Amino acid sequence: MGRVVRGLRRKSRLECGRVNEVTMRTTPRWSAALLLALATTSVAGAWQQPRGLKVFVSVDMEGLAGVVSSSEVAATGPDYGHFRAIMAVEANAAIEGAFRAGATEVVVRDSHGAKQNLLPRDVDPRARLLRGQSTGPKNMMEGIDKTFDAVVFIGYHARAGTPNAILEHTSTGNVVDFSVNGVSLPEGGYNAVVAGLAGVPVVFAAGDKALVDQLRGLLGPIEGVAVKEEIADAVLSLSPWMAQEEIRRGVEQAVRNRAKFKPFTMPSPYTMILKVKQERPLYKGAERVREGEFRFSSSDFLEILNAFNAMK
Repeated sequence: MGRVVRGLRRKSRLECGRVNEVTMRTTPRWSAALLLALATTSVAGAWQQPRGLKVFVSVDMEGLAGVVSSSEVAATGPDYGHFRAIMAVEANAAIEGAFRAGATEVVVRDSHGAKQNLLPRDVDPRARLLRGQSTGPKNMMEGIDKTFDAVVFIGYHARAGTPNAILEHTSTGNVVDFSVNGVSLPEGGYNAVVAGLAGVPVVFAAGDKALVDQLRGLLGPIEGVAVKEEIADAVLSLSPWMAQEEIRRGVEQAVRNRAKFKPFTMPSPYTMILKVKQERPLYKGAERVREGEFRFSSSDFLEILNAFNAMK
């Protein structure tokens, strides 16, 4: 039986060789070359996987619909559970919008406080969730890389000192201002630079009106939803259900139109000026300009963030 099979294989190879020889002899040279190119392309194509559409969603809490006080976003606050649930549904609205726009993969970064606010069971199972504090400088953008196509911010807030804003701050309550190359940056600003280092644009932001206006002024006319606005330190807010619908619709449109948006970059080298209420120990290479003000320069933006995180 083995001899028969081997004989059939030899015959098959000989017949294939004759067919190929006849084909190459009887086909014009340009046609033979074309056939060979098509065959090569088909084989290569069979090994190539189509590139999917990946969306990165960074979710904070202060900019969620209805949030007006810090106790509502603190784990010890009496209403934290309620707003933790709103955080999940606004994240899910963004996930749904991304998938409606054709996303094949969505990664959600829990970006608030200790990064343990979103409960895995509450997040759309089509997405992957990155929880917990990271030791690297990317922080709220941990997990971003060049394989992503778009970045979405949910629940974000304006920088420290912004007028007519809700719970405005820059990373911690100790920071008065954080600027790079003369540009004062909110969390959404320096997180956009981190995304820009990977060549990924921010396409959408949801938060209070001051946040949306601030990021558009910095990044350009990105899509956005103002889920609330400040009125004499109170908030006039969309209902959570309306906020979800607006976020879903806005993210879908932003991801579909992602080619309109450019990655946000700043020229290197970078010089950081950090102003704080209470001073921390100097980061290596930083200098104290005056009381509560520090300068640090580097050609690496992530090293700028290392210095910022150490002294903020």
